[in-house]
Amino acid sequence: MSDAEFTVHTDATIGRIDPETHGHFSEHLGRCIYEGIWEADEADGEGVREDVKELLADLEIPVLRWPGGCFADDYHWEDGVGPKDERPRRRNLFWAQGPEELPEESNAFGTDEFLQFCEDVGTEPYLAANVGSGDPQEAANWVEYCNYDGDTELADRRRENGHDDPYEVKYWGLGNENWGCGGRMSPEQYAREYRRFATYVGTQSGLMLDHDLELIACGFEDHEWNRRFLEEVSKSAWGADFPLDHLTFHHYYGRTMSVAEADEDDFDSFLAGALEMDDHITRIAGAINAVATTRDIGVIIDEWGAWHTEAVSENGLEQPGTALDALSAAVVLDVFNDHSDVVTMTNIAQTINVLQCLVETDAEEAWARPTYHVFDAYAPHKGNEGVRTTVDTPSRELEDDEELPLVGGSASTGDDGTFVTLTNRDCREDHTVTVSLEGTDPEAVEGQLLFGDQDPKAEVSKDNAAEFEPADLDADLDGGTVTVELPAASVATLSLS
Repeated sequence: MSDAEFTVHTDATIGRIDPETHGHFSEHLGRCIYEGIWEADEADGEGVREDVKELLADLEIPVLRWPGGCFADDYHWEDGVGPKDERPRRRNLFWAQGPEELPEESNAFGTDEFLQFCEDVGTEPYLAANVGSGDPQEAANWVEYCNYDGDTELADRRRENGHDDPYEVKYWGLGNENWGCGGRMSPEQYAREYRRFATYVGTQSGLMLDHDLELIACGFEDHEWNRRFLEEVSKSAWGADFPLDHLTFHHYYGRTMSVAEADEDDFDSFLAGALEMDDHITRIAGAINAVATTRDIGVIIDEWGAWHTEAVSENGLEQPGTALDALSAAVVLDVFNDHSDVVTMTNIAQTINVLQCLVETDAEEAWARPTYHVFDAYAPHKGNEGVRTTVDTPSRELEDDEELPLVGGSASTGDDGTFVTLTNRDCREDHTVTVSLEGTDPEAVEGQLLFGDQDPKAEVSKDNAAEFEPADLDADLDGGTVTVELPAASVATLSLS
């Protein structure tokens, strides 16, 4: 007998799950770029790591955000183009980085290196322009350098630097955390700055470029801040259209939890913190709809993930990669699927070596972390139509009158049938789950299981990385209903046709 029932309403569509929902983020922080993507923090470094490139190409990541993060709002892009031996060494105002952990930037890895890396991996670039210490002309020049195919000095400079054709970068963030490290601006101040930057960047879409730019404004987890920002932007003489295509916020969870010292109660609170993403998306969508509409302005969460007490500036924000963190990523990806009508992109922080990274490296090797396998397992959702689900699940009472639903998931439909993802958020007990599809009777099912044999605190290393790979899941199909046994702290996928 099952103790949780998961019903998929295949006719109750939510919206297309944009592939960009599985996006990623890389910043000049710790070992993300130098020793992560790039082999050395030197002007004569050998270049991109082939092992990292291969892992990310295999994952088919849809979009990669760069160069920050806080780093972006003190970064001047022209420092990182042209001959490497002529590039200036600059401060890194916010982070120590590279093997020497210095607050310095060699600029060995710059615009052309990043965009070539994106082409090699097969992903869309998302560039974050400097609003905090930069100016609109610098941002507009960056767009021209990357995208213009005409006969200007900046377009010719790109060609001289080795890339004849425009990169056609379409995603442009105007600022990062401008309520904090990006200038400590009020929402009204940022709105006025945003309008200036959007004028000089966005105007290029209609005249100089063959493709439209998508402009991304920086929002906040304080959703009153977002409402005030949007109201100030709306006061400009832009007419019916807003000068932005997406509004962002950042959500980290687990900030007070040490992985090494955590117990089962801590696991519950940590996963409840991941589930707070649901409320944040609802509230930012409400702020948008109060002033504009989510039909015109999408929601982006361009930094999210687990951030534990082990990750501090002194170690480049590195923390253990665990099955528990990977479970939390599955929980959040299910939330994104349930909001596929408004979520247009997300970017987990960060891709390599930093925070909840997907790939870890040392000097010789690169290996997949548990979260990598969650993204790989959830890949069939990308491009599908998200559909409504209901779950009848036991829950556990937490402090402050909170409850943790112990079983969750999401579902989508596409040409290959229905795809269901399930999470057992209970780190203590197994749960038997019955899955039924309202409106259709599946005739075949294939399942996979992640972390069924792993302790939630199990840490990945290059020696045990294969132990976190998926295994086949025994799924019992009887009369159109599927029954599965989910071990504690596990993730399952079901492909039904």
